[in-house]
Amino acid sequence: MSLASGSRLGPYEITAAIGAGGMGEVFRARDTKLNRDVAIKVLPAAFAQDHERVARFKREAQVLASLNHPNIAAIHGLEEADGALALVMELVEGEDLSAHIARGAIPITEALPIARQITEALEAAHEQGIVHRDLKPANIKVRTDGTVKVLDFGLAKAMDPSGASNPDVSHSPTLTHQGTQAGMIIGTAAYMSPEQARGKTVDKRADIWAFGVVLYEMLTGKRAFKGEDVSETLASVLKDTLSMDALPESTPPRLKRLIERCLDRDLKNRLRDVGEARIEIARIEAGAPDGRAALAPSTATGRPSALPWATAAAFAIALIAALLAWSPWRVPQALPLVRLDVVTPPTEDPASFAVSPDGSQIAFEGTDEGGARLWLRSLSITTPQPIPGTEGGRSPFWSPDGRSLGFFAHGSLKRIDLGGGAPQTLAASNGRGGAWGPGDVILFTPDSTSALLRVSATGGQTSALTTLAPHQSSHRWPRFLPDGKRFLYYVRGALDETGIYMGTLDGTSSTRLTAADSQGVYLPPGWLLWVRAGALVAQRLDERRTALVGEPVTVANGVFIDQTNQMSAISVSASGLIAYRTGGGAQRQLTRFDRSGTPRGVVGDPDDTIIDPRISPDGRLVVAGRTIQGNLDLWLLEGARMSRLTFDPAIDRFPVWSPDGARIAFRANRTGPGDLYAKLASGAGDDERLVGSDQLKVPLSWSPDGRFLLYLSVDPRTASDLWVVPTTGDHTPSVFLKTPFNERFGSFSPDGKWVAYQSNQSGRIEIYVRPFVAPGESGSTATASTQWQVSTTGGITAVWRPDGGELYYINTVGDMMAATIAVHGSSLEPGAPVRLFPTRIYAGGADKDNASGAQYDVGRDG
Repeated sequence: MSLASGSRLGPYEITAAIGAGGMGEVFRARDTKLNRDVAIKVLPAAFAQDHERVARFKREAQVLASLNHPNIAAIHGLEEADGALALVMELVEGEDLSAHIARGAIPITEALPIARQITEALEAAHEQGIVHRDLKPANIKVRTDGTVKVLDFGLAKAMDPSGASNPDVSHSPTLTHQGTQAGMIIGTAAYMSPEQARGKTVDKRADIWAFGVVLYEMLTGKRAFKGEDVSETLASVLKDTLSMDALPESTPPRLKRLIERCLDRDLKNRLRDVGEARIEIARIEAGAPDGRAALAPSTATGRPSALPWATAAAFAIALIAALLAWSPWRVPQALPLVRLDVVTPPTEDPASFAVSPDGSQIAFEGTDEGGARLWLRSLSITTPQPIPGTEGGRSPFWSPDGRSLGFFAHGSLKRIDLGGGAPQTLAASNGRGGAWGPGDVILFTPDSTSALLRVSATGGQTSALTTLAPHQSSHRWPRFLPDGKRFLYYVRGALDETGIYMGTLDGTSSTRLTAADSQGVYLPPGWLLWVRAGALVAQRLDERRTALVGEPVTVANGVFIDQTNQMSAISVSASGLIAYRTGGGAQRQLTRFDRSGTPRGVVGDPDDTIIDPRISPDGRLVVAGRTIQGNLDLWLLEGARMSRLTFDPAIDRFPVWSPDGARIAFRANRTGPGDLYAKLASGAGDDERLVGSDQLKVPLSWSPDGRFLLYLSVDPRTASDLWVVPTTGDHTPSVFLKTPFNERFGSFSPDGKWVAYQSNQSGRIEIYVRPFVAPGESGSTATASTQWQVSTTGGITAVWRPDGGELYYINTVGDMMAATIAVHGSSLEPGAPVRLFPTRIYAGGADKDNASGAQYDVGRDG
């Protein structure tokens, strides 16, 4: 297809040719539908004839279109006409960086902002698992306002004939067999990393190498690696040593070290994350003192997180130490921020971290081969250390003196002294946040449907601190104010009740400060911080009037928020240090997998509030929890269609299908902490209450004959126990399994003769199976002698294969496991567990409430 000025491609009218290269011809065009100018890149004809590569390119283009960053040129669409394939892209005005460099070296003060914006673009792409592979000055544009736009993200991979991540140099998008212009061929070869030039596997470190080359050329105005032809240029990349003496004399030593780290041919020594380069450049721009420890290699290790937005093996928590300079009477137009990223191991709970009161340390939840636990890192070093005794810990909070931590683990509120010693259990709690104030007073929320309680940091009786008002379902995430007598907390409930409140320890007052989607924190002197629409905002808090005054100011963007629990990833020290974690843009998506881990389609649209999915017996529908405007209800999903099933302002969750698919059991806190209800799947009729009591309950599994519902009940004396209730008649519950240990997530076998469940009786959560005998029948009480252990190295949320011949479960690092089950009369024999595939399941496969909400299910076809 030939395009020229005046011709059309769908709704796009071509107005001018912009340029051409190995990646195709580029035209300026007018979008006649949206009345905007765009860039049209027509891909080479030879490329368009390769059907396999076109199909792969379309898939890759969908991924690239998900990149939404101010320093990345956006992809608007994909057009096909007359056998040609064309990308519709953001039109970026201004000259490319190669033209700027051609005029000579760029001054350091001008080069640093450009370099920082390039790193921000690369970091955003790398977090989405996208590697540029063809970064060079010609693919970087600088607008007249100084904004940098990086072009052609990921197209090197998309256009690679092999589809591999390591394209041969002869197939580089601008290194073609036919191309002979030096600017095309040598230009691309000169920015290839050594491993890319050798045809080896490349990852994000190839982009870091290319960034180092671009930065060197910006500062020197000279080509870093050069030769008369491609082979000589590649030989230069592989062998020549760059002289740092060519850099301007005024180049800061730490900037030279950054370039050296980026251009280290040894992958093990090369800078591992472009975010480190961004941090270093920001420090140089801010005039921070030089220091050789600034670029110490990251020591974070571990497996990829089970979270669906976790695309790297480590997370970073950003720290800001500048808001102390804010005037109490006015807000400056530009905030002098100093930023630092703290790299952590993978985590199942991105909001689970806390900065110490003096701002010198940070505690956070992280996962390694030993499972989830709390970690501690001093901000003066780069290596975090696990805290012994905090296995399974989350939501840490500091004592006022910074010597101890409070946290939640295994259904309990605990404290641990960092000087040594075992953790101490203070109260039973599944936890929605805690705060430690003066006088050793700890405020906490025991579960997802309670008001705030208080307890001494040395233990003892708990007492109620707040009371749920009508249309309020939970008080959570408390934070003390400096006077130790007042505190902030979050109220979950009806729309006009939800928000951030201020209360007092004597219980005399409670005032709503603002509507909000998550908790608030106090920043001295006199600011309230919270997250609004992904932005971390601050507003003056008039403590005397108990009211917010002035206009809110945006501190940071893209801050992570757990929509299900209304917890945002922010923490503040008494010294004024702010810590926050970005992310969450990649929403959760219900996805079908086969047992090899290959995706086989999706259900519904991406939605970061979807939890507890259960597949209907006929495999046609999925019922799941979904949060809209702060209210969690049950929704039915059929393909891309979603319809609401429950409408009560209370929290409805943990759905369980009846074996005939006609009814759905669930938990709701309409009259207590969590009663069990059943509702027709058609949505008709009233909800039927099956079990009502003062104990927290979770429905787990419906027996195949439809007679019984297995559920979890929390008893303060025996922790989590398993009960059954008849689904007809008088609904009188009976104990199935009650021990001093936590028994959770029970599941009936397809023939109804067995129950698989998880228990911590061995000191670690493992999967077990027991026989099931209906209440009132002989042998209805299971004993310790009638159980079989299935998992061997830890496991949660067991689900039966539909024929009963296998049990699936999630191990401690998020892998999907399977173990065969052979039945021999009244006995059974579990087979050796087999790892099927790694998952990225929300919350590691189990809900944070009580490890009882399964985040996966098995269809009838297995």
